[in-house]
Amino acid sequence: MASTSTPLTLPVLPLDDEVVLPGMVVPLDLSDSEVRAAVEAAQAAARTTPGKPRVLLVPRIDGTYAGTGVLGTVEQVGRLADGDPGALIRGRSRVRIGAGTTGPGAALWVEGTSVDESVPEPLPGQVAELVKEYKALATAWLRKRGAWQVVDRVQAIDDVSALADNSGYSPFLTTDQKVELLETADPVARLKLATQQLRDHLAEQDVAESIAKDVQEGVDKQQREFLLRRQLEAVRKELRELNGEQEGMESDDYRSRVEAADLPEKVREAALKEVDKLERSSDQSPEGSWIRTWLDTVLEMPWNERTEDAYDIQGAQAVLDAEHSGLQDVKERITEYLAVRKRRTERGLGVVGGRRGGAVLALVGPPGVGKTSLGESVAHAMGRKFVRVALGGVRDEAEIRGHRRTYVGALPGRVVRAIKEAGSMNPVVLLDEIDKVGSDFRGDPAAALLEVLDPAQNHTFRDHYLEVELDLSDVVFLATANVLEAIPEALADRMEIVRLDGYTEDEKVVIARDHLLPRQLERAGLDKDEVAIDEGALRKLAGEYTREAGVRNLERSIARLLRKVAAQHELGERELPFTVRDEDLRSLIGRPHHVPESAQDPAERRTSVPGVATGLAVTGAGGDVLYVEASLADPETGAAGLTLTGQLGDVMKESAQIALSFLRSRGAELELPVGDLKDRGVHIHFPAGAVPKDGPSAGVTMTTALASLLSGRLVRTDVAMTGEVSLTGRVLPIGGVKQKLLAAHRAGVTTVIIPKRNEPDLDDVPAEVLDKLDVHTVTDVRQVLELALAPATADAAPEVPVAA
Repeated sequence: MASTSTPLTLPVLPLDDEVVLPGMVVPLDLSDSEVRAAVEAAQAAARTTPGKPRVLLVPRIDGTYAGTGVLGTVEQVGRLADGDPGALIRGRSRVRIGAGTTGPGAALWVEGTSVDESVPEPLPGQVAELVKEYKALATAWLRKRGAWQVVDRVQAIDDVSALADNSGYSPFLTTDQKVELLETADPVARLKLATQQLRDHLAEQDVAESIAKDVQEGVDKQQREFLLRRQLEAVRKELRELNGEQEGMESDDYRSRVEAADLPEKVREAALKEVDKLERSSDQSPEGSWIRTWLDTVLEMPWNERTEDAYDIQGAQAVLDAEHSGLQDVKERITEYLAVRKRRTERGLGVVGGRRGGAVLALVGPPGVGKTSLGESVAHAMGRKFVRVALGGVRDEAEIRGHRRTYVGALPGRVVRAIKEAGSMNPVVLLDEIDKVGSDFRGDPAAALLEVLDPAQNHTFRDHYLEVELDLSDVVFLATANVLEAIPEALADRMEIVRLDGYTEDEKVVIARDHLLPRQLERAGLDKDEVAIDEGALRKLAGEYTREAGVRNLERSIARLLRKVAAQHELGERELPFTVRDEDLRSLIGRPHHVPESAQDPAERRTSVPGVATGLAVTGAGGDVLYVEASLADPETGAAGLTLTGQLGDVMKESAQIALSFLRSRGAELELPVGDLKDRGVHIHFPAGAVPKDGPSAGVTMTTALASLLSGRLVRTDVAMTGEVSLTGRVLPIGGVKQKLLAAHRAGVTTVIIPKRNEPDLDDVPAEVLDKLDVHTVTDVRQVLELALAPATADAAPEVPVAA
């Protein structure tokens, strides 16, 4: 450790906010009275003592003197570089300041004690490493500043104390840091302090240089981008001038485009606000691209574009009749809509309460009946634009209402995109497969459709992307669905339901002749004079080759038939023109797939044994016939009870229990051996077991099958039935009467039994179907059994009518 010795008496030369360390040589301005007084006092004292004049350099921080100063010698007195009088003073050693004293001149004299700063030789290992580290740090800093001459001088210093005091020249040290170095008497501790200060400064400098480099790179990139954009604008300007275009056609001038566009007032205000944001944002801001995309979308919307409706009611009806056969309910509804809209327009009632006269219709029916193509016909008849929106499998609520603009790749919803695509605010929008909409963690699209399809709300529809009100009250929405029950109740309540229950055989023949055959002739590359299909062949195609509610498979069969004829002609096997008759079908496209039950051999019919009855059902593909089979187990097996198979729902299982309970309780009245039902197991099976089945309408069919099994009497082949049965034997009403009767007609059934309370539903059934069916309305199961069961003995059996 350092020790103190050698008392000294020296004049004080105060340094305001400055620190001089031993070994430093500094010039001082003698124009300062205190500096001049100290130098003159030192010179006066030097006349009586040998050596150079000596002063005590003491830092004065905010008027307070430090406790340690530096002994300095006046090396030279003369003129500074600016011409003012000055003195060159060299710091020699540290002096601990004591009490004040007197001396010559006007300076302040103090007594002090010199500080011993010697370090033992040789240097310890840690001190040597410290010296090496300090020199390395100092060299790195000096090289960054380009002070190569100073590097050699620092490397030549071996004394620890002198090396530590050398940091007094460092410009980055604050006055407090230099005072701390001055007052640290131990040379090793002082060198550690100087090393730490230098290390901290180099770390700060590295961070500052890194930041400066990043900033400079960013600035350079911006400058390059700015320069390239200017060059691009100049190139575009030259190209416009070369092509003769006007300067005002610049697509980026959004303000002029918004002001020139015919926008509603609120939309214009919102667009101008976004233009203001765009002008304030930089070219590199991601918000700028969002705003441009939003403005482009708003400007492309047909805010005030509307097509004039065709108010020729008779002409519209003629268009619908020409493009679609049947579907009278839909045609009448469209005709009514046009008639009412025409009268409202004539009386100036086009807009009432901010709402226009739009319509929301839901076309519900099995596949292939023309729901989707009907939308195009409606638009054609009304003179409007047509847009189809496919909703099958949509599971994201944002698909309907749009995404928020903050998301990357945000888009408006499908409804807004449909309006933009149509280029009109009053198109016919077909929402296809609305019953296939799903829901998951992204929301429920069906719930988002509630506002779109509500005539009382959709005049202020607000898309999440646009965030401005959009008037949908003039849009005609046509929704299509296969199953009404799959549509949420709240959504179905907002739409007017129009059922398309399928076509009769006569309607299919007309559709095939007038629409399907001409279209498939064109696709097969045939002319109508080359191949023709007579009505008998079309009727057989519809009745025996394709049994369906719609006409999609019928069109495929016609296409297959025409392809076969075209191929045979190209192979030289058939001459054209050629007319396809019903006897040619088997050789061209194979055997029929759906032969009516009544047309089969009596021994091969399903109802040729007791315990089998024919019912009627409704599926997603329309109406269909449903066979019910019943059997009794051998009493020796002991398997009592009821067994149900055929993938049945809970309601159908309950109907089977009710039918069995009714026969057990009332079977004696019907002269049935009900004792077998108590001792033997009953098994009821519905064929086509892979198809799920449910509903109460098979109750009378199951009751009839069990009664046939117990009595041994066959169920008439030409009879089909439907209806719910109660425990007392009452026949209760069911749904889907029209679809079931159409299915019975397709299957060749001639007698149908339905509940009495469903008699009003017969008004919906086409007259040509009712003419070919013998429909019986019943209220009790006993009436069903009397009509459906054949006599017990063949001798007493009357002639059973066979379907044509």
